[in-house]
Amino acid sequence: MKTLKENIKELEIPAAFYKAVYGVEKEGLRVLSNGELALTDHPKQFGNRSFHPYIQTDFSESQLELITPPVNSIHETHRWLSAIHEVTLRTMADDEYIWPMSMPVVLPKENDIPIAKLDKIEDVNYRNHLAEKYGKNKQMLSGVHYNFEFDKHFIDELYHNQTDIADPIQFKSAVYLKLAKNFLRYRWLLTYLLGAAPVADSSFFKSERYEETPPKGYVRSIRSSHYGYANTDDVTISFETLTDYVENLEEAVNEGKLFEEREFYSGVRLRGTKTARELLTKGIAYVELRIFDLNPFDAYGISEQDMQFIHLFCMFMVWKDKASDMNDVALGKKMSDFVALEHPYEKTEFQEEGLTLIEEMLEMIQLTNGSEAALECVRQAKKQLLDPKLTLAGQMIKGIEEAGSYLTFGLELAHNYKQAAFEKFYALKGFTNMEMSTQLLISDAIQKGIKIDILDETEQFLKLSYKKHTEYVKNANMTSKDQYIAPLIMENKTVTKKILNDAGFKVPQGEEYHTEEEANAGFWQYAHKGIVVKPKSTNYGVGISIFKEGARFEDYQSAIKFAFKEDTTVLVEEFIEGTEYRFFVLNDEVAAILLRIPANVIGDGQHTVRELVAEKNKDVLRGTDHRAPLEKIQLNEIEQLMLKGQGYTTESIPDADVRVYLRENSNVSTGGDSIDVTDIIDDSYKKAAVEMTKVIGAKVCGVDLIIPDYQKPSTPENPGYTVIEANFNPAMHMHAFVSEGQGRPLTIGILKMLFPEAVQ
Repeated sequence: MKTLKENIKELEIPAAFYKAVYGVEKEGLRVLSNGELALTDHPKQFGNRSFHPYIQTDFSESQLELITPPVNSIHETHRWLSAIHEVTLRTMADDEYIWPMSMPVVLPKENDIPIAKLDKIEDVNYRNHLAEKYGKNKQMLSGVHYNFEFDKHFIDELYHNQTDIADPIQFKSAVYLKLAKNFLRYRWLLTYLLGAAPVADSSFFKSERYEETPPKGYVRSIRSSHYGYANTDDVTISFETLTDYVENLEEAVNEGKLFEEREFYSGVRLRGTKTARELLTKGIAYVELRIFDLNPFDAYGISEQDMQFIHLFCMFMVWKDKASDMNDVALGKKMSDFVALEHPYEKTEFQEEGLTLIEEMLEMIQLTNGSEAALECVRQAKKQLLDPKLTLAGQMIKGIEEAGSYLTFGLELAHNYKQAAFEKFYALKGFTNMEMSTQLLISDAIQKGIKIDILDETEQFLKLSYKKHTEYVKNANMTSKDQYIAPLIMENKTVTKKILNDAGFKVPQGEEYHTEEEANAGFWQYAHKGIVVKPKSTNYGVGISIFKEGARFEDYQSAIKFAFKEDTTVLVEEFIEGTEYRFFVLNDEVAAILLRIPANVIGDGQHTVRELVAEKNKDVLRGTDHRAPLEKIQLNEIEQLMLKGQGYTTESIPDADVRVYLRENSNVSTGGDSIDVTDIIDDSYKKAAVEMTKVIGAKVCGVDLIIPDYQKPSTPENPGYTVIEANFNPAMHMHAFVSEGQGRPLTIGILKMLFPEAVQ
């Protein structure tokens, strides 16, 4: 009979060997700044917990459970966990924090610990049963459940390269059973390395149902020891065969030893079906590994290196020649409990076995062409075996001693992690490579429990789902609610202008040109007029030049050249006197209006324009590529041309309090400032913007109007505006975070339009 190791070595499939599907369920208590348990209800902003894919409650209203979607890389898992964590922290009350450790804070009387208020009465009854059987204090333990699924190609290749098991479902289950039994036998090594519960507040050991004598001094993990949360001794579930597992579990439920199957609290659970019985026909889909304490040194409870080592450990459990039996599993349980109660500074009793396991893991990685990063991950574990102070528990002792107490240490970390979540409040951790508006939409979707699938990260293309309702969104604002033709109309500025003009709206006059020669030849008609030169189909204000008093021929030529860099067709239009405003129309309403001031600096009589720009660009709200609320000011050709028109160069020193403009166009995307004016613009202009959007066939649109006097009502006979542009991809983030005035969060409006049943 061929062993799995022999099978793997024959196949030489390192790419599949190191792939897997991962998911993390991370528990954490909501606590107050004074270290007490937060007894408030689960925040209502998170919507209905019955359907929330990311943010749930575990046993108590006070106990969060953050859930990542199943993904194909450890990095992807960690970025989802970081994003969900950040959304959660930003949503919670100002004086509430997520406790970063597995052992709870000071606990109130058990009657005061609130059981989760869930919609399904069976879920509430189950929690009442747990409270009665184990006590509420035990339920306040928090940890990380690590869901692990082998790469499908890996399993398929192994199956086809053997003849001992004919049925592919049975073969897959056999591989998972080997993993489970070996994991339970050798889990003590993970308890040693990742145990992170060396001490607890005395209130944890005082329950109305029991009063335990706490361990003396520090240990590696109270949670992973017999002091933690475990089934009663009469619950014995065998992993010897899948049939044994299923029948033992059903028998325990039937005999009343377990309330239901999910009360089985093994370090490993076999997963993939609604009931254990279905495993026999459908097979094991993945394993849920439940032994991990929260890593307090990682803001999200488990680090990428932790996850990497667990993955390698799982593969090693399959790689090992011997498959453990239930006697080995029982031995592993005793060894793990023993290690959990060792002092974190002491070498473990089982160091010799641990070093052997590490050497075998290193050999496995080398024989399977594993990466240097994988080797280094295991080498770090070896260092921890040789020096216990390097383990998580060892590091925690140092942190606790320096802070003065367990509670002070935990609270300092909790405060730091919440503060970090707000440092770049406009961005979403893990997704900062995407456009700001998309980040905001993902953040809102996570909060409201709308499932997100990123179909194309580069193109900002998302699939959003709530129950059986699915919508597709591009760039956070392009949706199925728009007519198909709408973005095509707005992309073409000539077509937009003609359609709006035909509908009776006031538009600027002008011409379009297809070559520089043709445009330069038409200069004679603009020589003494204010004009705007812009690409026909550009967005974000790129390539636009404005000459209020008319342009010299050489400056006109430069502007034409700039515009042709962005498009094959260029528009030259009359310059309209007045102030430009951006109207954001969402679902037949004006949701926000911005006054945008062109990129500028204010002189101080000491610094050059270049130095003033550099200083202004230090603002935390300024970034590049639409990844921040405001864009950094550039000093390229078009800005230097603007400076030249005012008599400056980049090395000029403007007088104190003199405002120097770097751009004529007022787009925030080219370095401009933003001022919210939604509440002061006359409603007649809002009505006109909505009607323009309807004519184009859009539900989401950015309409740019030039208005000389926004307080003077506009009428069809005497329109007080000129519409200069309609945008199919209006940047929503610039309305959410403004230089002055009230920020207007718009992405939640997109979700409300798409999912009115989920977003109220």
